Amino acid sequence: MYTIYKITIKVGYLYARLYINYIHVYTNIQERGGYLMGKVIEIRWHGRGGQGAKTASLLLADAAFNTGMYIQGFPEYGPERMGAPITAYNRISDEKLTIHSNIYEPDYVVVVDDTLIASVDVTAGLKEDGAIIVNTPMEPDQIRPQLKGYKGKVCTIDARKISMETLGMYFPNTPMLGAVVKVSKVMDEEEFLKDMVESFKHKFAKKPEVVEGNIKALKRSMEEVRGL
Repeated sequence: MYTIYKITIKVGYLYARLYINYIHVYTNIQERGGYLMGKVIEIRWHGRGGQGAKTASLLLADAAFNTGMYIQGFPEYGPERMGAPITAYNRISDEKLTIHSNIYEPDYVVVVDDTLIASVDVTAGLKEDGAIIVNTPMEPDQIRPQLKGYKGKVCTIDARKISMETLGMYFPNTPMLGAVVKVSKVMDEEEFLKDMVESFKHKFAKKPEVVEGNIKALKRSMEEVRGL
């Protein structure tokens, strides 16, 4: 039986209402300009503990939920220590989700830490009509030889540079979140940004400068992702 985990991160506004089988009826899909329209989008995240891959997957799920889609956002729990490899998942659809398992054939893969490519088969099951998005300063053609013959779209984004220049610290999850929305077209970009402004305002209510920095990071990553 699929276990439902309640997210117990400090920021109750965002996570207290996120469950692994979080489902919401969307009755006005065409107002979103035709995004998804009957398709289930599956996304797999690869990162290391402390980099925020799990948080990014939940932020994406929350934003999609707020546009009226059916969503799942959940981590695959392993050794919970700083730097340990972690995997997280998203399913997003305009129709009711009936699958309750890990994702083995994702449409998109997000690699938050490119050092994982050497030790984790990040392209396992990845559909060739999808894409992989890697956090690296390298160009897509430079990183492709490391991806075990994957023939689909390869996108790269320098999340470190964007994070340092907009936030003053290395938080790769925010730029990677913007990049996956840009590449996957899983939702309207303006709706996504509008929702993230509200989410960050609640999360950083006493630090408005952090809100501005995170939104700048999202916008820049959507502009600077390479390989589209």
